[in-house]
Amino acid sequence: MKSREHKVTTYNPREGIYMVKSPIRVSGTGNNVYTLRLNNKSCSCGKWQTYTLPCSHVLAVCRENGSITDTYVPEIYSRQTYRRTYQANFHPVLSENIWRDVPFNLTFYPPNMKKERGRKHGKRFQGEMDYRNPDSPPRCDRCRMPGHSRKNFNNPGPSNV
Repeated sequence: MKSREHKVTTYNPREGIYMVKSPIRVSGTGNNVYTLRLNNKSCSCGKWQTYTLPCSHVLAVCRENGSITDTYVPEIYSRQTYRRTYQANFHPVLSENIWRDVPFNLTFYPPNMKKERGRKHGKRFQGEMDYRNPDSPPRCDRCRMPGHSRKNFNNPGPSNV
């Protein structure tokens, strides 16, 4: 329906370049000009590239030219692909009485649906660890020296200097 209101102007039919102008709406929007490149499958509105389905501007050009819009729709959205999806046979799941026993216990817990109140507080980082040697004491964030933290920077601990 939207494509019927667009006005199409041909720029270069050999290269598939068209100008499509949208009508002015009651709300004051519209009256926009879009450049459509059929050969590149691109429109300046960006919807064709984003959704891979032809936008209303493509439909307006196809209506004007008398061309078929299905040629611009990807194969994945075709009727044949849809039919092939459900061509396989689906079998119902058998009763639980027939299921084999498994050597482990499956326990399912319901998700926690209770919304926590207040702001989430992150864990504070207590100094920088030396990841090459996890047994070493944490280093200061400010001076990178071991033995103290940023909190007690003015009162540093033992140093190796």
